[in-house]
Amino acid sequence: MPVPKYDEMFNALLKALHKLGGSASNSEIEEETANILGLSETEVNEIHRGNRTKFSYRLAWARTYLKNYGVIENSARGIWSLTPKGSATNFVDKDEVTNYVKNIQYDKESIDEEVEGEEAWKVLLLEKILNISPEAFERLCQRILRESGFEKVEVTRRTGDGGIDGRGVFKLGGLLSLHVIFQCKRWKGNVSSKEIRDFRGAMAGRTDHGLFITTGNFTRDAKEEAVRDGVPKIDLIDGEDLIGKMRSLKLGVQIEDNVRVDKEFFEGFK
Repeated sequence: MPVPKYDEMFNALLKALHKLGGSASNSEIEEETANILGLSETEVNEIHRGNRTKFSYRLAWARTYLKNYGVIENSARGIWSLTPKGSATNFVDKDEVTNYVKNIQYDKESIDEEVEGEEAWKVLLLEKILNISPEAFERLCQRILRESGFEKVEVTRRTGDGGIDGRGVFKLGGLLSLHVIFQCKRWKGNVSSKEIRDFRGAMAGRTDHGLFITTGNFTRDAKEEAVRDGVPKIDLIDGEDLIGKMRSLKLGVQIEDNVRVDKEFFEGFK
């Protein structure tokens, strides 16, 4: 089936949030909504613009409409949750939602600006990241990990190292140290289960904690492989997660009344 229009996702999105316990990140919502809609791998990964998928783009519109309708809300950390009204709502009439938002609360131009403005900075930030060199992307990931609380973060750049780009140590509560190996892929394509298996093979005998960072997306098979039983788990950060992390850390973006990409930030990553 083709990717549904944004208003055809309203109820699947609501159902996903209910199923996820009333709150979820963007990536969790996307995965659960895609499952509810029965979308194939090809449909989920169809590109709309830049590195943004059509599914993700339309789901952003759906979230905006349901937010302005009053059934969902989002925090400064990018977590979406059901409002009290949303918790008591299992189904909405799509025409009622769109008419309410467009004709009562906002005019069509305001809605366009709200969604397109949110999408614009994401597209520009990803373009900036994709235009830096692979080595600069590794250093950017190193900076992000350091800002996130990792210590002793180093980029290895060793040939024949099985795709390992670096390592770092993350301390839990100042007591437990997790030694993490990470891999960075600066590309537009999808990371498949093969890349996850290859990375896990490179981790063998070195650590049980892996982190795979990409500007692209992960296929469903890759996500399942990352958490497969009986083998070391690998945490995944896709393009959406990456720019969301940069926003929360205020790296490469300036946040005032809206989000603006800080072009000067990338002068240090060449």
